[in-house]
Amino acid sequence: MRSLILLFTTVFFLTSCQKNTQKEERVPYSTTMQSQMQPAASFGEVSLGDIVPNELVCMVNNDYMGTEQLEVEVNGKIYYGCCEMCQQRLPVDESVRVAIDPISQKEVDKADAVIAVTGERGEVTYFENKENYQQYVETLLK
Repeated sequence: MRSLILLFTTVFFLTSCQKNTQKEERVPYSTTMQSQMQPAASFGEVSLGDIVPNELVCMVNNDYMGTEQLEVEVNGKIYYGCCEMCQQRLPVDESVRVAIDPISQKEVDKADAVIAVTGERGEVTYFENKENYQQYVETLLK
């Protein structure tokens, strides 16, 4: 029984999608929110609070990756993942294709969302529109 558990654990870790540990080297993050949050001017650098393009986000791990991710079409919409496991999971697991907007508390389809970097390690938050994003930023600055 122990060997079966060990085998399962080993297989799980070897086949699991691991977050890209190099992203901190590729993407410098500011540790403070800027007073005027605007969409990122380039894909090379983003700051905390910047809106980022969907194709640079792993929608399974909810992380800004800094490079174009693997495209996955589901029901006519485009989602992005960082690895083969993400590509396989996006079509079958609806929970990774949606998020809750922190302002409206409504479910948001990640393919249609406004996405902003909200964590110091590249974590992202999904918004149903730019107005909710702006309200979120203003709330954080108070």
